[in-house]
Amino acid sequence: MSSFDTDVPVLLLRLDPPPFHHGALGAIRSLGRAGIEVHAVGESARGPVGRSRYLHRMYELPAGPVAPAPLLDLLRTVSEGIGRPAVLIPLDDRGAIAAARLAGPLLGRYLLPAQPADLPERLADKAELARLCRELDLPHPATALPASAQQAADAAGELGLPLVAKWSRPWLLTPSAGLRGTTLVRTRDDARRLYELTERAGSALLLQRRLAGGPDTDWFFHGCFTRGGACLIGGSGREERAWPLRTGLTAVGRRLPNPQVERAALRLAGQLGYRGILGLDFRRDAHGRYHLLDVNPRPGDRFRLFTDPSSGLDVVRALHLDLTGRTVPLARSAPGRPFRAENAENYALLSALAAACAERPAARPPGTGRARRQGVERAWFAADDPLPFLAMTGSWLRSGLRKGAYRMRTAPPGGTPLPARPLPARPLGVSQRP
Repeated sequence: MSSFDTDVPVLLLRLDPPPFHHGALGAIRSLGRAGIEVHAVGESARGPVGRSRYLHRMYELPAGPVAPAPLLDLLRTVSEGIGRPAVLIPLDDRGAIAAARLAGPLLGRYLLPAQPADLPERLADKAELARLCRELDLPHPATALPASAQQAADAAGELGLPLVAKWSRPWLLTPSAGLRGTTLVRTRDDARRLYELTERAGSALLLQRRLAGGPDTDWFFHGCFTRGGACLIGGSGREERAWPLRTGLTAVGRRLPNPQVERAALRLAGQLGYRGILGLDFRRDAHGRYHLLDVNPRPGDRFRLFTDPSSGLDVVRALHLDLTGRTVPLARSAPGRPFRAENAENYALLSALAAACAERPAARPPGTGRARRQGVERAWFAADDPLPFLAMTGSWLRSGLRKGAYRMRTAPPGGTPLPARPLPARPLGVSQRP
């Protein structure tokens, strides 16, 4: 494998860190094991990710949303602390959009993919993605962009209920808004009332025909692209369990070749001239077509699934090699490579328990038996870096105990515990993966 330029460090940027973000930990470990100095902007150094032995330094974000001007000042300050140019790798959509917009002012301090400043934002915007799919003739669920509450109700009737509602720019949602990025809408009135919250959401509402989920329906692609949209390394995979079930983050995933998914991803990146790391989510419909649901212009939590077994190359390592002018070795393709799965231990446990308690457990996709468990890669536990796993476990258990204690305190005497927070008289629906 080509040697890394270890004189060039990496800064990982995450503007919206959840408490248990194993994707950031995977990037830290991958780059740190290659001998690269890794810095990060995001959660507290006292959090699970900040405990990694491969992290050189964690820079904490100020409280609250970070506007472009303060973020530029922060990145300049971090650059001064690092002392030399660094590869900048955003780990969430907000960070990817901000980094692309600030690439000009950051020139000389950070190495970033050379591409149009608005391209990551176009890809992350759900309304723009629907337009791109129409232009590129890529399968995408039927989508309406209502201009009034009445149009929202009418579109709900035309698309069929239940349907999926999305805010086109979910990274603009704030905790105070009390809204989910994606919601399952069951009635025309729900669609009407949801549209009336547009101003609070900060972006347009999309209504989208729902594609039924099930075993072998949810697929994804991760890849790293260089000039002209050429793929340096990438592949397709299948989600096997999520938390919450069928609606949330991937708890267990498996790398599997899927020519239709891979062709769609390569076509999108090639047509747009995308450069950098890209993640895409697909759902297979009843006719066998793979609809593109979501695009993330940055590494996803599952990127370690797509590690070359012989060289150890993955998307974050490939990007570092590419941006520092090193040769990126040819990665082995997915067909014929050994099985590899990633398991987010905390979410996998919850999803397994929920599936076991379900009245009719979901059918297991082919190739998921215990005989193949030797290929599992854990998201948190690593023998050479155990502290993040221990910190995550402790934080996770403490969080669960706090919630349980609160419910016990608020339970009426001899009655059923009250919900942790007031529920609206008519809930708009449950969170639903697009």
